[in-house]
Amino acid sequence: MLSEADYQKQKAQNRAWAEHFVETIQNSADPTVKYRDSRPITDIKDMLESSCREFAENTAFLVKDKKGGEYRPIKYKEALADVNGLGTALIAGGLKGKRISVIGENSYQWAVSYLAAVCGTGIIVPLDKELSPSELKQIVQQAEVSCVIFDAKHEETFRRMKKDGDTSIEVLIAMDAKDSTSEVFAWKDLVESGKNMVLTGNREFMEAQIDIDEMSILLFTSGTTGISKGVMLSHRNIAADLMTAPTVLLVKPTDMFFSLLPLHHTYECTAGFLMPLYKGASIAYCEGLKYIVKNLSEAKPTFFLGVPAVFENLYKKIWQNVRKKGKEDLLKRVIKINRKTKKIGIDLGNLFFKEIRALFGGRMRMVICGGAAINPAVLEGIQDFGIMALQGYGLTEAAPLGALNPDTAPNSRSIGRKFPCFDIKIENAGEDGIGEICLKGENIMLGYYERPDLTAEVLRDGWFYTGDLGYMDQQGYVYLTGRKKNVIITKNGKNVYPEELEYYLSKVPYIQESMVWGRESESGEDTVIVASVVINSEAFREVFGEQEMSDEEIIAQLWKEVDKINLEVPFFKKIKAIVLRKEEFEKNSSKKIKRFAEGNKQE
Repeated sequence: MLSEADYQKQKAQNRAWAEHFVETIQNSADPTVKYRDSRPITDIKDMLESSCREFAENTAFLVKDKKGGEYRPIKYKEALADVNGLGTALIAGGLKGKRISVIGENSYQWAVSYLAAVCGTGIIVPLDKELSPSELKQIVQQAEVSCVIFDAKHEETFRRMKKDGDTSIEVLIAMDAKDSTSEVFAWKDLVESGKNMVLTGNREFMEAQIDIDEMSILLFTSGTTGISKGVMLSHRNIAADLMTAPTVLLVKPTDMFFSLLPLHHTYECTAGFLMPLYKGASIAYCEGLKYIVKNLSEAKPTFFLGVPAVFENLYKKIWQNVRKKGKEDLLKRVIKINRKTKKIGIDLGNLFFKEIRALFGGRMRMVICGGAAINPAVLEGIQDFGIMALQGYGLTEAAPLGALNPDTAPNSRSIGRKFPCFDIKIENAGEDGIGEICLKGENIMLGYYERPDLTAEVLRDGWFYTGDLGYMDQQGYVYLTGRKKNVIITKNGKNVYPEELEYYLSKVPYIQESMVWGRESESGEDTVIVASVVINSEAFREVFGEQEMSDEEIIAQLWKEVDKINLEVPFFKKIKAIVLRKEEFEKNSSKKIKRFAEGNKQE
């Protein structure tokens, strides 16, 4: 710990960095940087406290006290009091400087726990709620976690883990408990006891020193290879992301963010949780995938961050409902007319798309898709309904911002452009312009936890080598073509990007999911490109009627679609075999297909 004089000197240097960062944004010559009102913040604690001064009476969170109940607003000043209370109690409980995990469904308790841990207590280690007890134990041991804050679903797992005695766990805290016991503290009891300590003059948490360059966040990624890596992030990483992101899209204090994606992922944590708090906006928690439409109508949000599956499903349902009502041709004509009238400032959407917009809550103005490539037609289709739909790109190692489409100049086929103060380059590009996407900026991780060997592989001369492949056009828009490790190298040395063929397959209305992979031909002289496919039965019946089809007949219909794709691609990329799967693919906790799992290559 620094002396008070040295710490104040350090804080002044941090403030100068943040002010220079914002000044660089304000002076940016990039024409897509339209919003230059970012305020300087040095760290997450500074962000939270300055937001609570500026937006004290604004609603910070919309929460439900019981499933199916009404949303209840919590103001910024109330949230800060709870964070200060819990943080004070955690330090009083001997957790200063220690690793604290949080696990559970997205909730206000999760958010406050994260902030209380990272803003002066110790290091936050968010845990994936989809992991098995043995996988959770492995991470808890590796990260040397001292305290776990959990929801009711995970209580037994961590009680047993602490009892086993082969972890560093000292303290268990239950988010939902009514009362504390000798083994488990009730979250609400700690918040209240901490608030009482603050009232009697305890300022240990509120005046805690923050080192903006130390590891303060430890995130374990769930790779498609099954190997988790601990990504070490600092306060500076997050502060840089928060200051630069809202320069290419407008975020207002009146905005309401709809929180659906798991908060332990840095995409939702930074962009769907910390970002709205930085801008004085609100967050409404979704009760789960089954409740998306219901909760959208209740919360009436304006921002919605999601992954392709979420938006593709919503979009398909809209058109399915339109077809059932016999209005498909009418809607297509209205969209075509509205595209023309919008060019002269007349938007017919309020008149014709009111019912469709109501599915998104009625006030939605922005949806952002990340996590994987999305069919551009889906984004453009949502835009046709009068809702801006953008694609972005990020990785945990970039906390997570890599690129984003500006809201004033979106390109639905691109993952976006670089942010001000950050940089992107394409390394080792081939004749087709495709190379490895590399990122640079103060958002890039400190490294992989206890893995200097892996860190050295991806961090070189200040650049982070993402392992993703793509190219950049003359306007600076970046296009993702695939993952470096996923590339199928044929026997004659040609590169086949499976994601490209999977994208074409995703446009077939009744294909739910696909995985393209390569196998050696029987002669051993060639590489056979194989498409493993899962059918959406409901969509299949919509196209072919209710009559039952054999597997052979379904595959025959698939070949008709694959033949169309094969006409569009070079010979070496042509799909030569189809595998019809009866079960969904094996996936990681991020719901990405495990490409190298042998079971995913079977029927």
